[in-house]
Amino acid sequence: MSTPVVEAGSRLAELMSGAAHERDPQWMKHLRGRAVKDFRSRGLPSAREENWRYTTLDFLGKHAFVPPTDDEAATVDARSMDALGADAGAIRLVFVNGRFASHLSTADTARDGLVVRSVAERLENDPAMLEHHLAGPKNEEADVFGAMNTALMEDGAFVRVAAGTRIPEPIEILHISTGGDRPGLVHPHHCVVLEAGAEATVIERYAALAEGLYFNNAVTTVDLGEGARLRHERLQEESPNGYHLSALRVRQAQGSAYHLATASLGGIWARTGVTLAFEGEGATAELDGLYLAGDRQLSDVHLDVRHQVPGCASRETFRGILDGRGRAVFDGRVLVAKDAQKTDAQLANDNLVLSRNAEVDTKPQLEIYADDVRCSHGTTVGQLDENMLFYLRSRGIDSDTARQMLCLGFAAGSLEAFSSDSLRERAEALLARRLTTPSKEGV
Repeated sequence: MSTPVVEAGSRLAELMSGAAHERDPQWMKHLRGRAVKDFRSRGLPSAREENWRYTTLDFLGKHAFVPPTDDEAATVDARSMDALGADAGAIRLVFVNGRFASHLSTADTARDGLVVRSVAERLENDPAMLEHHLAGPKNEEADVFGAMNTALMEDGAFVRVAAGTRIPEPIEILHISTGGDRPGLVHPHHCVVLEAGAEATVIERYAALAEGLYFNNAVTTVDLGEGARLRHERLQEESPNGYHLSALRVRQAQGSAYHLATASLGGIWARTGVTLAFEGEGATAELDGLYLAGDRQLSDVHLDVRHQVPGCASRETFRGILDGRGRAVFDGRVLVAKDAQKTDAQLANDNLVLSRNAEVDTKPQLEIYADDVRCSHGTTVGQLDENMLFYLRSRGIDSDTARQMLCLGFAAGSLEAFSSDSLRERAEALLARRLTTPSKEGV
């Protein structure tokens, strides 16, 4: 039986089949064609699939999303960048509605050991550099939205740090949505590659200049060579009418270290999926996350951490704040394979519920097939401490400010994971502003 979501899937498949990419190299044309076939064979997921059990795709049946036709990059100027709080000292690639904006970017200076370019530029001038990273085996496991991204992507950031190179400045990938007359559909695809012994910090941001209606379907792949070290900091502050879907895929070689700090604060519907695979012994990963589900907002986080080799350690700590009729989903899975002895994995999810009608579905999971491991997982769902509220009120602090202070205190552990002062301060300011007007449905 046809439904609006099924019809949306057919419409998207037709859009993918009709997309023109004549300038692509042959391997990329083949990759896109395979992605279209994959999308058609799978179709859009439904609530019958476990990974989508709590997250509806009804919005795809309500809005006819289309790729942007006009280049809006020229309408964004330095004042807009200032309003978004861009890091003045960063090496920066800026994309407006999914297209590279050279006049806003600062990544033109050549530097030994560093390549920072747009994916479209690499496809045109050095496609061989991209082939392994776009067509590699990791993409065989992409879901249907990953297939859609492959078929329709126009651009993204390509960052490669050569072996043994340390980049002291942060490298910022800033995606700006401007909104428009029609619901926009954008598919950025970012590749971050650190070769053996390389070190860098990458900031990935999604922001909006207007309260437009659009759908961003982003994919970011991270490949860490032996002994490489990456701090990866992400901030999602989409339009209150925006839809955001992000897939992050990380592969770690022997002895590499990965630290993710991420905050999902915007969008009416936001879903982040993180897949991290340990492929070499002695690697470590720390994942710190914060999500906010305000009134009638959905925030969804899915983790899939795969300990496939011995001697690796991971720590995943995610905190959520829910208000009004907000809904959140946390689905965290840590797999310890049979041969992954000496694994150390700690998974925690804590949620603060501020209203009667807010809802969170949390499911931390450990799947262990090795016997010499140290693993734990847990979750909490609670409300504001009435004694603490009373204490603050007794000191002359009004109820809204007291509430905000306690929420910021709860979120502090996640916010402190950001090494970038400007990004941490912006995330804190966004969170404080969102908490300034409490729901009328308070607990």
